[in-house]
Amino acid sequence: MRRIAKFHKVSLEQFLEAMKDNFPEYTDEDIKDIYDAIELPRRATKGSAGYDFFAPFAFSLPAGATIKIPTGIRVEMEPDWVLKLYPRSGLGFKYRLQLNNTVGIIDSDYFYSDKEGHIMTKLTNDSREGKTLDVSVGMGFMQGIFLEYGVTVDDNAEGIRNGGFGSTTSAR
Repeated sequence: MRRIAKFHKVSLEQFLEAMKDNFPEYTDEDIKDIYDAIELPRRATKGSAGYDFFAPFAFSLPAGATIKIPTGIRVEMEPDWVLKLYPRSGLGFKYRLQLNNTVGIIDSDYFYSDKEGHIMTKLTNDSREGKTLDVSVGMGFMQGIFLEYGVTVDDNAEGIRNGGFGSTTSAR
C-alpha cells in the first residue's frame, strides 16, 4: 500500500472563524475546547478503504434539515491523488444522509489555499420516514477515500488554487 497523504488539523484561528460563521452560539472558549478534542480521520480496520471523519461536536439533524460542519481537518497529499468524501454507509442507509454536493472532492492543491484547505461538509438528512439523526461528539459521520487520477495527453492546466468550493472554475 502506498502512503500518499497525511491529515492535519487546521489552525485554531481558521477553526474559530469557521465555527463563528456557522455556530455563533459557541463561545471562543467552547470552540477552543472543541478544537483541542478534534480527532484526525482514520481507518477502522486494515481492510477499510475509507478514513472515518469524526464529529467535532454533537448535533441533531431532523428529517429534511441541513447542517454545515467545519471538520477542523485538512489533508496534505501527493500530486495526482484526490480525496473523495461520502457519508458513512450506515448513515446513508438509515437516514439517507447526503453530502449536498453528492461527493466531496478534495484536490491535492487544496491544502495550500488561503483557508488552509479546511475540509467543510454540508449534510442533509433526507429521511423519508421522519427520522432525526443524532450525532455525538467523536462519532464517525463521513468517510474519505484516496484515489489516484490521470489527465488527458493534451492537458495544459497551469492555474493555481487560492480558495475553496468553486474557486477553480473559470468562465469561458
